Amino acid sequence: MPTPTWERLDPERRDRVLRAAMAEFGRYGFSGGSLNTIAREAGVAKGSLFQYFADKLDFFATVCDEVSRRIRDEIEPRLAELAPGRGIFDFFEDALDLWIDYFAAHPTERAVTAATMLELDTAARSAVRGVVHRHYLEVLRPLVAAAKARGDLREDTDLDALLAWLLLLLPHLALAPYIEGLDPVLGLYGSSPEELKSQVRRLVATLRVAYGRERT
Repeated sequence: MPTPTWERLDPERRDRVLRAAMAEFGRYGFSGGSLNTIAREAGVAKGSLFQYFADKLDFFATVCDEVSRRIRDEIEPRLAELAPGRGIFDFFEDALDLWIDYFAAHPTERAVTAATMLELDTAARSAVRGVVHRHYLEVLRPLVAAAKARGDLREDTDLDALLAWLLLLLPHLALAPYIEGLDPVLGLYGSSPEELKSQVRRLVATLRVAYGRERT
């Protein structure tokens, strides 16, 4: 957790630090980013960063939490408009379209997401992925639980297994259309919006077959 000094910091100064950190970590990864560069770009002394956070891992986690909150602040209200009550798999199709479009329009958030998913250092990866997984599950777990209660999913659906699939799918769709080399099967990189929509429906169809309840 950030220190009380960080919490008391002027919001404009705090935003400068976060923006500089997002740019640096998005470019070079968390363990590869330079605190000197972040401090310089934010207009603060490097030593002050250690007054704001317990250690580097705390700094990494705070930046990741900020990016996750920004994504949720924009995505969640739009998810509510999609009305998941109409059927979880139809909802997934439209929600994944929205998800892909968001990352097309937000290169900074996309870069930090890539840094989070591709981080090589074990300690840094655990710190940032732990934050991201918490945010994903806070949104996804209630969705799939409600879908099962509503009868959209088979009675024997293993919700944890479904959540595990979604935790693999969402970061992949956030990144693979825009970063070369991540998808050797579907050819997502460089695909047009219409091609991406088609592939989303192809992917959701496999979930529908695996977990969907047959309607009579």
